[in-house]
Amino acid sequence: MTITDKTRTISAVRATGLSSLHLSWSDGTAADVDLSAILDDPAFAALRDPAEFAKVEVGDWGHSLCWPSGAELGADMLWLETLSSTGHGDARAFLEWRMRHALSLSKAADALGVSRRMIAYYSNGEKKVPKPILLACRGWEVSDGLHRAA
Repeated sequence: MTITDKTRTISAVRATGLSSLHLSWSDGTAADVDLSAILDDPAFAALRDPAEFAKVEVGDWGHSLCWPSGAELGADMLWLETLSSTGHGDARAFLEWRMRHALSLSKAADALGVSRRMIAYYSNGEKKVPKPILLACRGWEVSDGLHRAA
């Protein structure tokens, strides 16, 4: 299962600042993403050098970004950043909920009492995730946690 359940790859990338990139996706989505929080991680220290950061390339088959220093960022994580930067924080929150609990489309649909198709729409950002659904995700986490503790 990918987090979006839709084949989406990175088609192009360009550094636009010290810690920002312009990403183009295979589905036509384009976004400027700020990676400054990620670059604070010691594992990405090499990317704090502007010359190294500017050498970003699309990895094999568009499933990642890579740099000559060996640093690499996966497309799934970059898609979450793209959702945030394009005003789809609701879809990001929904996907993060699914990822935390390793829920497939069908299992998420069963958990929330909605159709599998709606889960796919929410996961792909094709439809806005309604506030009651996001609240149901939180409630499911609490009740699921209570069942696991019992």
